[in-house]
Amino acid sequence: MNSFDILRRPIISERSMETVLDREGNEIKRYTFEVPKTVNKVEIKKAVEEAFGVKVAKVNTMNVLGKVKRMGRNEGRRPSWKKAIVTLTADSKTIEFFDI
Repeated sequence: MNSFDILRRPIISERSMETVLDREGNEIKRYTFEVPKTVNKVEIKKAVEEAFGVKVAKVNTMNVLGKVKRMGRNEGRRPSWKKAIVTLTADSKTIEFFDI
């Protein structure tokens, strides 16, 4: 698998982009991606390091259930997906794609 096959799309929302500070007051470099359901944390870490040339400190993953949607009387469900939150090391550079 290519690194961009693993990193399907970045999640750019208010919650994912809010600045998080650690205990010393330093900004934590944390980025969120949508990934396939079959990949694990080690594969996600390698893909981010290969694609952006950064050092990854840790990877957190979670499975997101698809929402139930209605179209009139008919009811359906959006597909479920997997979210990966990648935290970079303090000495690593930032990912310019997320800088606004």
